Amino acid sequence: MRSHEKRVNMCPRTQGKYLVSVVLTAVFAIASLFGTLLFSTDTVADAAESQAVAQVGNTTYASVQEAIGRTTLKNTTVTLLADVTESVMITSPKGVRNVTFHLNGHTLQAAESGGAAGFAAITVPANMQLTIVGPGTVAGGTQPAVDCRGTLRVESGTFTSDATLMRFAETDETSAQGSFSGGTFTAPTLFNLLDDAKNLGYVTVRGGEYRGMIPAGLNTLALLSGSFSDLSNLAPYLADSLGLIPGGTSGDGTGDGMFHVGDLAISSKQTLVELDPASGLQQLSADDLLTLTGTQLNGIADYRLVVDSDQLQALNDQIDRAMQAVGKRKAFEAVSQNITITAVRNGADDVIDANSSRGAGIQLRTSDHDGISAQVTVTIKAVAEPDEPEEPGKPGDSEKPEKPEMPRSGSAVQALAIISLLLVIASAICVYATAHLRSSHLHN
Repeated sequence: MRSHEKRVNMCPRTQGKYLVSVVLTAVFAIASLFGTLLFSTDTVADAAESQAVAQVGNTTYASVQEAIGRTTLKNTTVTLLADVTESVMITSPKGVRNVTFHLNGHTLQAAESGGAAGFAAITVPANMQLTIVGPGTVAGGTQPAVDCRGTLRVESGTFTSDATLMRFAETDETSAQGSFSGGTFTAPTLFNLLDDAKNLGYVTVRGGEYRGMIPAGLNTLALLSGSFSDLSNLAPYLADSLGLIPGGTSGDGTGDGMFHVGDLAISSKQTLVELDPASGLQQLSADDLLTLTGTQLNGIADYRLVVDSDQLQALNDQIDRAMQAVGKRKAFEAVSQNITITAVRNGADDVIDANSSRGAGIQLRTSDHDGISAQVTVTIKAVAEPDEPEEPGKPGDSEKPEKPEMPRSGSAVQALAIISLLLVIASAICVYATAHLRSSHLHN
């Protein structure tokens, strides 16, 4: 009986230990499960973070296209977080028309396969505006870096393509616009039209470095600044009073190989020229004057030099007078003539003087419009009147022989008569003496 009671009294104690063990096991299991869940969540978050390539605001996305679609009126900047191969179109939610793409030091490479293959790295449709800032790279590969039907603004970055770098389109419905203030652009062809375009649209270059060719005929392209490696076709695109100035020489003497858009100016090796009539003169043409003074533009431009025709004619009139004075052995006083040389832009309606091989002649655009001119001065030296020449065969005073002076008065005539009388008397005496001597000889 006591033995049974003892066993009965021990059951509650055993049961308590069992319950404690069960509770501890459950707590440990729950803690382990919670830790596993936390670890799994962090792992998923880390994995998602590692796959993010773009960011809008504080949210990251696995593709640039998705990030562009999540822009808002408050958050319009898409930041690239990693190098990515993807061709994107700038399409955003309703109401968002301006998107900024920050390359953030990474590269966006156009897709070579998949559904986006065959498209530019970035496509800007009509009614959308995209601003690209760097540093970073947009690489088109075999495709353009950018196709634009809307508005494109490039502030910085590197852009490359193995074909045409940037294509724009002006159609009956829309007109593209482009503005480039900085960046590096490299491709065989830098700018051109989209296939269905009638014109380029309005594209303005305000800065940047451009290595490649720009085709002719892009009538609405304007070059205001920047550096260019290929001068083909560029002169007509330069804004007024601008030219392509050769780059400075680098330390190794090779130069940077670039031409920089800068202010156009006229320089002359000799601004003051002196002509000597004694050496022979002839009238000067406009080209003669430019060559004589070494006058030229400081760079390549869609301009030509025009010599003031009235001033040049005045100089030639003075040259004629000087040569006439030399021919007539007369004096000629020195004269100077100032001549203005102006750079005027070429145009379809220009009339070029026939005697000018470099376009110096009449031009419909005036110097007031362009405001680029220089002045040279041409002086014709004086000619002194020569001394009277001596008559041929007439010796000088020092060589003249002395001549006896001939009597010119009446007394001289009388003296001559007396001398003649004396000579007659002397002759008579001689005759008488001779006769007397002969008679003496006979008597003996």
